[in-house]
Amino acid sequence: MINQQLLRPESIIVVGASNNIHKPGGAILRNLLNGHYAGQLYAVNPKETEVQGVKAYPTVQDVPTADLAALAIPAAACPDAVETLAEKGVKAFIILSAGFGEETHEGALLEDRIRQAVDAHDAALIGPNCIGLLNTWHHSVFSQPIPPLHPQGVDLISSSGATAVFILESAVSKGLQFNSVWSVGNAAQIGVEDVLAYMDEHFDPEQDSHIKLLYIESIADPDRLLLHASSLIRKGCRIAAIKAGSSESGSRAASSHTGAIASSDSAVEALFRKAGIVRCFSREELTTVGCVFTLPELRGRNFAIVTHAGGPGVMLTDALSKGGLNVPKLEGPLADELKAQLYPGAAVGNPIDILATGTPEHLRLCLEYCEERFDNIDAMMAIFGTPGLVQMFEMYNVLHERMQTCRKPIFPILPSVNTAGAEVADFLAKGHVNFADEVTLATALSRIVNAPRPAANEIELFGVDVPRIRRIIDSIQDDGYIPPYQVQALLRSAGIPVVEEFVSIKKDEILAFARRTGFPVVAKVVGPVHKSDVGGVVLNIKTEQHLRLEFDRMMQIPGATAVMVQPMLKGTELFIGAKYEEKFGHVVLCGLGGIFVEVLKDVSSGLAPLGYEEAYSMIRSLRAYKIIQGTRGQRGVNEDKFAEIIVRLSTLLRFATEIKEMDINPLLATEKHVIAVDARIRIEKNRDSDEEN
Repeated sequence: MINQQLLRPESIIVVGASNNIHKPGGAILRNLLNGHYAGQLYAVNPKETEVQGVKAYPTVQDVPTADLAALAIPAAACPDAVETLAEKGVKAFIILSAGFGEETHEGALLEDRIRQAVDAHDAALIGPNCIGLLNTWHHSVFSQPIPPLHPQGVDLISSSGATAVFILESAVSKGLQFNSVWSVGNAAQIGVEDVLAYMDEHFDPEQDSHIKLLYIESIADPDRLLLHASSLIRKGCRIAAIKAGSSESGSRAASSHTGAIASSDSAVEALFRKAGIVRCFSREELTTVGCVFTLPELRGRNFAIVTHAGGPGVMLTDALSKGGLNVPKLEGPLADELKAQLYPGAAVGNPIDILATGTPEHLRLCLEYCEERFDNIDAMMAIFGTPGLVQMFEMYNVLHERMQTCRKPIFPILPSVNTAGAEVADFLAKGHVNFADEVTLATALSRIVNAPRPAANEIELFGVDVPRIRRIIDSIQDDGYIPPYQVQALLRSAGIPVVEEFVSIKKDEILAFARRTGFPVVAKVVGPVHKSDVGGVVLNIKTEQHLRLEFDRMMQIPGATAVMVQPMLKGTELFIGAKYEEKFGHVVLCGLGGIFVEVLKDVSSGLAPLGYEEAYSMIRSLRAYKIIQGTRGQRGVNEDKFAEIIVRLSTLLRFATEIKEMDINPLLATEKHVIAVDARIRIEKNRDSDEEN
């Protein structure tokens, strides 16, 4: 629980306080003092009567009570200290010490004892194994740097203390300001979801920060994270996050660090997409996205690049294009008019290159044209460094003045942080941010622009026969992959078009079906899960004789129980799959079908249930989306039908949670139709009862 004693304590005890500022107990006391904490400070140190000018007491029994206690003592001593202080009336604790559940079973027992003590006294707990809590009221952290703090700065919530420090290092160099920094460590009581929930439930749009940056190693409660992150975004906040530990090796590293339980990368991706969180993959990306969030919101995808250095302009153009953003050509009378006012040799086609000899007035002129006269420009990027021959104060003052009044965002890219260090520092001191690397900025912008808005919490039921779905599921007795006729029945109940098919162990019945539907047909073995791997799929069978031969051969395949025959259809192969993830629910995947799923691994994910906007967003985020649209003379597929099937499948899963894994591969798609050709579904109904027994 987060309380006022944690956020705005009137008094703080530092247990393990030290005169040595290179120890956590000394560093946190120094930061509290240097941060001009206005409340009462107490120190606990058995060997000193005064620590850094603060009165010290030998034990926690002797120290006066306070709102908050920060502990920097060995892990084994923490439970006794917490119990004593809680009995005295302390209502908030920050435990910096390591050596708890992240290391050993014995440490986990110590952690449990601490949590029980704080819960019993309705107290708040940050940690253990953290750097502390930093806000505008108190600097209860032992680390450096202490960033510039401002009520409208960024809120940073981090599972890892060290990572929080490194994020701050990255952010400070860019001029990013902070409102608070939360290092939750092992999250014995308060985790990332709890902090977000508090910020959501107590959000004041006039007073609170609108930017949240997250570093997460364990998502303990995905539903809660989704609820409060999407709620904050709907209230006008912007959230970016790194989720570490999604790979197998990363999971092991995270577990050894915080006892985190990893979730699959597709589940994390789906959750972030549904919430509207911008996903990042490095500290530099995260802080760059945070800086972008501080600027006026981007209203389009068209950028003008203004620079005096051609190479960075070219690299930035490439990076923006790769991310799906545009650098439109500037031409015609307006472009000619601008070019005439620059030095000979300057280029205005976009990038606008005013040359190394360009003046501050040239920069001002270009920005004015981009803002007021070029209608096809939504934002400007200004790349200006120095080779060391001139000072850049005037150039950066022009940027400062234009950024104060410009309606369109201006992204300052000032790479000369050493050669023009004084000028960059002066620019940042005026409250601006700086993007020292143009490619990192372009990557961050593409992540922001392509992040979907929070999804609506509605289930699409139209055309889905929920009672029939439940009757089919309830009739299934055994766990495992269900037979084709039940697969077809479930898909049809969800309103998903399915190719006509026939399954039999009798050759004559198979031949009769093929005659009725007409050749060519497809034959598939029933029984083996991976049909293609055992030679169990044959396409384009044109004659009865060929079908007889394939029937006989397939019935000899180990594990074969029957043969299935279908009409041979043509179209673009698509794929939809789903997997049940513990805590997350069903993750739905889509992409190109056939062998492309495994070879290209170009799939996008969403968290069921899905709405139509989410389905379209999933489809359009695929690298192969141009194939779906139609490219190089090839016709595209019916995107509306594809999205509809994704939505219907997600609704089916919502009412058939016993489905743990399924895929439809391929879906055959044309301009008019999308139809399921092959599908498999795995059911688990008995696991819970088996575990109870």
